[in-house]
Amino acid sequence: MKLCVGIPAIVLEVKEDTAIVEVNGVKKEVDCLLVSEIKNGDYVIVHAGAIIGKISESEYKELVNLLREMEEAVTY
Repeated sequence: MKLCVGIPAIVLEVKEDTAIVEVNGVKKEVDCLLVSEIKNGDYVIVHAGAIIGKISESEYKELVNLLREMEEAVTY
């Protein structure tokens, strides 16, 4: 079984069919064709260079905290 991980991000800027998102302080251009009505300030999930869904601010915060906990658990 393979596991695919989606990363929580914040949309900073929407261009035609791409968006600039921020993930943990890093800005990245991603495709936004899979999800309609993406706008600046949206919280999204990014996978394989594309936005695959919108999430709420509380879901974003929860996911960021979980990822930090996971990182701390595997850091030696």
